[in-house]
Amino acid sequence: MKLRKYLFRFTIALGILAFGSKSILQNGYARAAEAAPAAETAVLSGGCFWGIDGVFKHVKGVSEVVSGYSGGNADTAEYETVSTGTTGHAESVRITFDPAKVSYDQLLKVFFAVHDPTELNRQGPDTGTQYRSAIFYANDQQKAIAEAYIAELNRKQAFPDPIVTQVTPLKHFYPAEAYHQNYLALHPDNPYIVYNDRPKLDGLQKRFPDLYKP
Repeated sequence: MKLRKYLFRFTIALGILAFGSKSILQNGYARAAEAAPAAETAVLSGGCFWGIDGVFKHVKGVSEVVSGYSGGNADTAEYETVSTGTTGHAESVRITFDPAKVSYDQLLKVFFAVHDPTELNRQGPDTGTQYRSAIFYANDQQKAIAEAYIAELNRKQAFPDPIVTQVTPLKHFYPAEAYHQNYLALHPDNPYIVYNDRPKLDGLQKRFPDLYKP
């Protein structure tokens, strides 16, 4: 009888201990989830999306980069149509990043370093409004950061000509066709990539070694 009574108490004690441990773990997970900053997105346009996509895929803190179209409507978000330059779309990239590892400010510094923000409706060999330099901000904070950084670059005369980068609200981002995704990595020997985009990636590694990831 005493043995059964002892075993009964022991079983209850184990149950209480297990329940308490589970509660502690659950509370710990909840606190960790609350403390971890949510992923954020940035949408940028700096000419052909192949090169911009390839650059930001090598930035620490970036978890995903998608090539696509911004600035126009859903029914014209298709490569051949966008290429007419009449849709309002710009070839863009949507960057998903961890703000605890890389800030929006740092992403903009990379962006302005790997394209020419003084070229109006063109970038390198590509011409048309679809190749314009633009920042599509998701909220007022992104807008303020972008405008302040452009003002700083102009004040410092960082470029020989005025910056023409548009800062405009993001209405929608439309992912591009599958064959455009991750194009630089999949076609490293393409002459366009070798001449126009590979130097951007090399520039990232040289100018921002602390942000570069292989």
